[in-house]
Amino acid sequence: MSRPPALTDTLLDTLHTRVCASTSDTYTSTEVFTGGDLAVLPSSTVTDVHTAYERAARAQQEWAARPVEDRLAVFHRFHALLIRDREILIDLLQAETGKSRRDAFEELCEPALVTSYYLRTARKLLRPKKRAGLLPAAIKLTELRQPKGVVGIISPWNYPFALALGDLIPALIAGNGVVVKPDSQTALSPLFGADLLYRAGLPEDLLQVVLGDGPTIGGAVVDTCDYIGFTGSTSTGALIGARAGERLIGCSLELGGKNPMIVLDDADVAVTARSAVRGCFANAGQLCLSLERIYVPDAIFDRFADAFVAEAGRLRQEAGYSYSADIGSLTSQRALKTVSEHVDDARAKGATVLTGGRPRPDLGPYFYEPTVLTDVTPDMLCHASETFGPVVTLYPYATEAEAVSLANDTDYGLNASVYGRDLVRASQVAARLRTGTVNVNDGYASAFGSTDAPMGGMGASGLGRRHGAEGLLRYTEVQSVAAQKVDMLNPPKWMPHGAYSRFMAASLRLMKKTRLR
Repeated sequence: MSRPPALTDTLLDTLHTRVCASTSDTYTSTEVFTGGDLAVLPSSTVTDVHTAYERAARAQQEWAARPVEDRLAVFHRFHALLIRDREILIDLLQAETGKSRRDAFEELCEPALVTSYYLRTARKLLRPKKRAGLLPAAIKLTELRQPKGVVGIISPWNYPFALALGDLIPALIAGNGVVVKPDSQTALSPLFGADLLYRAGLPEDLLQVVLGDGPTIGGAVVDTCDYIGFTGSTSTGALIGARAGERLIGCSLELGGKNPMIVLDDADVAVTARSAVRGCFANAGQLCLSLERIYVPDAIFDRFADAFVAEAGRLRQEAGYSYSADIGSLTSQRALKTVSEHVDDARAKGATVLTGGRPRPDLGPYFYEPTVLTDVTPDMLCHASETFGPVVTLYPYATEAEAVSLANDTDYGLNASVYGRDLVRASQVAARLRTGTVNVNDGYASAFGSTDAPMGGMGASGLGRRHGAEGLLRYTEVQSVAAQKVDMLNPPKWMPHGAYSRFMAASLRLMKKTRLR
């Protein structure tokens, strides 16, 4: 087998124990850099999903009863273990995804930042809150946050550790149990994360991992758990949303994007080109937030195109477990096929390939060059459909209003960028874009890394938000407890109902006037 240095037999045996699987059925994941075998892993069944739910549900009762401070102690220890064992995790991430080591390190930062954020804020977010009662002197009202129960997390292959752990950590902190279903190809890093949590003191059985076919095992998670968090394609997200709706359970869905970038006419061309290359080609473009459309003023189009192509040409693309590569591989043959089809279709229909445009089998089975296109028209696959690879298209525009209109001309609404020297103007343009996050003078990291702010999509890019208060509170049910100290909602025995209604009408006028209600 082709294995990274960290994936020892001992570690693999440990990770096997973290899978809820009752049969001897297995499958083999791929070492992406070589295409060889990476690891043999257990396969779960639908029955295993039900078992996982039952185990997590039993453990959740005791976990939810613990004070928040006791739950947070686990995550203090988890954070320390994550930083200590980061090189092992980075090896696993590279092996199962093919990303560069730089991108793998960036990925582990997400759960670290999320953990730190909720360690600071969870006490306040989850504590009981006093609310104004109908009659302040007579009714004491308290808002409580109760956990959903068992949360199902279905995570994707492109950022398997960040998007699994980044979602399940707040779910656990909120008092829930979790059943997580990672993508089968990229299960090692989420399993390692689960093992870190158990080593940090997470109660046994509270976090369950199931592996196997997406529609079958993922479908069973959707049909079993009390709330669903999903990151993936818009088509699959729509199916999950419908199934959750049939069960009347909540869900949060971070889905696809065709993310635009607007270069304003006052932008520093060299600085913008350098920054945009990272926003387009990080993780070989396999990032939900990646920029796939860049709109550039007519007056500086050629100058920007030359600078951008030059910066793309400086990217070092290679396989290996060192920090020497800027960009790694695509993760699968399926991803390579989609990217190749989009570029080949555009080229055949008249698009211009400014750089790249071909696979690199000399580097590894799934490598594809950073590619920059122009002259892309609506009849081409890459015009409106998400490519999800190292491909970006440059478009000229005449006016700022046209640029905004073109950027918004999509069913998606996940991420966007605006570049310009005048931050006030650039921020005003950003506010006109219909996306969940907009970065000014950056590709994606400024918004995504700011964990105090909610992150998610509009339109076909999904429902709900991760990060911020909502990223934790989505895993809770709101409960209002009203304790009546004095009965003032019914008339005294001696007061006729007509007199009582006149008294209450006068009280309503007084409460409005004095802003009590």
